[in-house]
Amino acid sequence: MRDILVFSESFKRWSGGVEYAARLADSLDANLTGIWVCASPLQAMPSFEPVLFAELLDATLDLEQEAFAAAAAFEAHVRQFGQRKAAWQVAEGHVPEVIALAGSWHDLLVVERSERAIWGTPASVGNIVLGAGGLPCIVAPEHAATRVPALDTVAIAWNGSTEATRAAHAALPLLQGARRIVILQGEQRPPVRMSAWLPPFDLASYLHSHGMATESRTIHGGSEDDVGSALLDAAGEVDAGLLVMGAYGHTRFREWVLGGVTRHVLEHAALPVLLRH
Repeated sequence: MRDILVFSESFKRWSGGVEYAARLADSLDANLTGIWVCASPLQAMPSFEPVLFAELLDATLDLEQEAFAAAAAFEAHVRQFGQRKAAWQVAEGHVPEVIALAGSWHDLLVVERSERAIWGTPASVGNIVLGAGGLPCIVAPEHAATRVPALDTVAIAWNGSTEATRAAHAALPLLQGARRIVILQGEQRPPVRMSAWLPPFDLASYLHSHGMATESRTIHGGSEDDVGSALLDAAGEVDAGLLVMGAYGHTRFREWVLGGVTRHVLEHAALPVLLRH
């Protein structure tokens, strides 16, 4: 992973997610880009009142210039955590759409989960992750974001689905540095007949072909909340510093609706989670 993107909801106060991303980028010798997004005046004021709209447009431009001037502060902040290859970007638009565009030239996104931030709630983070165009995303809980990324032990939630396979593949650069990889084996999702093949993809064999040893644990659960809770319990039992899993959801108008297991993990995870849709 050579290019990491971190979303910052503020340019006046740097969140723990920015620190986590800086430490992670430093450990991977990767470039780091911080991005702040300003809502479009058209979104803030859909009804067209020429005078008020002109005032709002001027205020938006002033705010964007102020945010753009925070580049030096961002670079100085992440330098404290060893990151010296940093850039700062300011964009205007709808956050998930901006992230999807910026993600097209990045390998990984980092977002902090925080109930105190508009775009930090589980539902908002889910919209960012699921709308990121397949960009893998590490969601760092607020209380864990300021810790040094612990990647010695990584857990992978596995059910054989396309999303889980994409997530495991995206995590390869992180898995290569892990001392212990634990596959949390859940109920396998039946393949779609038109895309089924034999033999089915074997994650343990795939990782072994990349020089990685794995161990496996079976996850049991009835409801989706039970499965999500079992995954988090198992990740905690092996002292994982990162949980890798596929992200599930569907669109409803312009918003994404999270699948049950994904939602539960986003709401309750005490460790960073790498998600990919």
